[in-house]
Amino acid sequence: MFQNPSNEAIASILKNAKTIAVVGLSDDPSRESYAVSAEMQRRGYKIIPVNPNVQEVLGERAVASLADLPEPVDIVNIFRRSEALPDVVREAVNTSAPVIWAQQGIYNEEAADIARAHGKTMVMDRCIMVMHSLFVRGA
Repeated sequence: MFQNPSNEAIASILKNAKTIAVVGLSDDPSRESYAVSAEMQRRGYKIIPVNPNVQEVLGERAVASLADLPEPVDIVNIFRRSEALPDVVREAVNTSAPVIWAQQGIYNEEAADIARAHGKTMVMDRCIMVMHSLFVRGA
């Protein structure tokens, strides 16, 4: 049964990360992926949009897939439905990112097993912005 890392581990992940690849980042400001990523960008993180349907989001050039990342990343943050998570994680385990993060409401045991089998830390069903507010900004 999957368990998220401890609050201390999540705080450490967020304090040490600098670059976040965001799978499913929309260029529509009304979408949660846009709002959360914009706020994380304001908080000092470099955001790399991963979405084959957009050219640029938040002033950053988008890439079509995780295989196209132009530089190493610290976190792959995922805004996709739970049933899409295993396929996204299969791509994410081939990146430099030690952490794969599925946003609030996104949870899939198979995806967690894939991440674990590849030595990656998995966070699921947690909003990265809320966790940052609680454990980094509030610290």
